[in-house]
Amino acid sequence: MTRRVVVTGLGLVTALGNNVQDTWQNIKNGVCGIDYITYFDASRFNVKIAAEVKDFDPLDYMAAKEVRRLDYHQHYIVAAAQEALKDSGFEITQDNASRSSMFIASSTGGLKRYAEYMDLIRATGNPRKMTPFAIPMLLVNAGNNIVAIQTGATGPSQVLVSACATGADNIGYAYTLIKAGRVDRALAGCSDYPILDLGIAAFDKMRAMSRHPDPKTALRPFDKDRTGMIFGDGCGVLAIEDLESAKKRGANILVELVGWGSSTDAFHRTAPLPDGRGASEAMQFALDDAQLNPEDIDFISAHGTSTLLNDPMETTAIKRVFGDHAYKIPISATKPMTGHSMGATSAMEAAFTVLSICEQLAPPTLNHDNPDPLCDLDYVPHTARNIRIKYAMTNSFGFGGHNAALIFRRFDG
Repeated sequence: MTRRVVVTGLGLVTALGNNVQDTWQNIKNGVCGIDYITYFDASRFNVKIAAEVKDFDPLDYMAAKEVRRLDYHQHYIVAAAQEALKDSGFEITQDNASRSSMFIASSTGGLKRYAEYMDLIRATGNPRKMTPFAIPMLLVNAGNNIVAIQTGATGPSQVLVSACATGADNIGYAYTLIKAGRVDRALAGCSDYPILDLGIAAFDKMRAMSRHPDPKTALRPFDKDRTGMIFGDGCGVLAIEDLESAKKRGANILVELVGWGSSTDAFHRTAPLPDGRGASEAMQFALDDAQLNPEDIDFISAHGTSTLLNDPMETTAIKRVFGDHAYKIPISATKPMTGHSMGATSAMEAAFTVLSICEQLAPPTLNHDNPDPLCDLDYVPHTARNIRIKYAMTNSFGFGGHNAALIFRRFDG
């Protein structure tokens, strides 16, 4: 018999706050976290804005020695994992360690710290300047291993990497193992730190980035005047577990996780299938997994990158799955507030979807001033909206044609 899976804790580090409470309050109020880049001198770059994490001190979460040995995205993992674990209240002990797992990935790994050491070696000509921790800083699974070591969790701790769908896929993978009875509890999500000169230059060369000069209006999902995406950095972690285990220990259950769908376009290295077939398959797989009809979905958290190709594709994909009901579903895109944190965004948006259900609220889609005729659904423009949500879906799509969808349900016993 398959088991029910619930979410009992959340952890966030974003451009809007270094915890869940601050981030969510700013999301509800439509605060934009995008501003001029301070991480490096961007004066010679076409793209000069990003959604940077602010006032984050890793020493609040770990010793100075560990701070030096970890990449920046791994600092976020430690912080968000600690918050999610504390929020959930579940304790990993020697007795339950083998039934406890970690699935916290990174889609980009430790590029920032690695680049710093490469610059140091080239400047000095001395390979001895390289730290022995350079490779663990770079690996996409290393942050996950750090949390496993810190908590003592010895259950399966693999990570999936699927570009911007990475966070959602890791949450979905953890859900599948818990549902099947392989493990009882897990922390799952993703962390990324893409705001560095190499990343900005590379994505701008592909014409994926917005060169809009105004930080507050640059990112415009589903708007006719959209010009591309804007990077953000951050992390999202969900604490999920078997329902019976959660009830037995009197946990505060936030929502139930009822469906995960994943697919691949097999079309292009960067562009999505224009007809939305791959994305629609992920959504349909999630509906099938949850044993729901399209009409059951009350809210969608969109991928909404503000790129020329993604937004009409996502709109078309939603129509393929939901038909006429697509026009009745409030759809929110939160990236104008958080930026696009690559794989981490899908984990962050999963957390926002959980909070949307808890508060029965659809976050605003900022800068949706001039709707694209190809994007003609209800995108909750400008201000948050109180709505009834029993079932909510969150979509995530990545380069290489990776598509993922998660479905959460309001928990009522």
